[in-house]
Amino acid sequence: MKGAATMAFVVLASLSCGGGQQAPAGSSAAPSTQSPPAAPTSSASGAGATTPAPTPSPTRTGPPPFTAKVTPIARKRLPYSWRPGCPVSYRDLRLITMTYWGFDDRAHTGELVVRKTVTDDVVTVFKKLYAMRYPIRQMRLVDVYKGDDYDSIDADNTSAFNCRAATGSSNWSNHAYGEAVDLNPRENPYVTASGGTAHANAKKYAHRPMRGEGVINPGDRVVRAFASVGWGWGGSWSGTKDYQHFSRSGR
Repeated sequence: MKGAATMAFVVLASLSCGGGQQAPAGSSAAPSTQSPPAAPTSSASGAGATTPAPTPSPTRTGPPPFTAKVTPIARKRLPYSWRPGCPVSYRDLRLITMTYWGFDDRAHTGELVVRKTVTDDVVTVFKKLYAMRYPIRQMRLVDVYKGDDYDSIDADNTSAFNCRAATGSSNWSNHAYGEAVDLNPRENPYVTASGGTAHANAKKYAHRPMRGEGVINPGDRVVRAFASVGWGWGGSWSGTKDYQHFSRSGR
């Protein structure tokens, strides 16, 4: 009995000191490899509070990418610029809705009507103009001005198709074929051989070369962009200069 009591005492002592599991005889218990839980990080809001992960700085987004959509144009969109007897059918024209860079340093969406055979040329050039941040005042169909070329130019409107005669001629303009673009006509006026221009708001832009936003100069990036698709510039003509004018034929 004394031996049994002694054995019971030893077992109870072992349970109270060893946590319920004995190491095998002849070996020592292996140390734990688990790291203790990290202590909570204090913050200004009080002891024991955890510090939240830092919020990433907002990413500054740049201007939207250039986009261009080419679609057929309905006859009703051309109430003034097209009529029966024009050298091309309105069915041969296309509406290009595309991005352009404004004088306000923002991206805008404008519209040009051109012949379907030159849409790739025009999109290629205006994508380059957008990439170089060349500013354009506005880009609206000339029908907004009831087909009046003078009013469109006076408003510094960049346009393309308009079924009209060439300035000072009875022959069709390249615009009547949808194969010409007038770009920022106030900053790049039509100038006679004597140095005159029909638009008072364009007189200060009648000479080249000159510095200024939206101004086109001989051999500059704008001229080279059009030349890359084979288009000529009216500013290279002898005598009369048409600084706004680019065309497939060069005339």
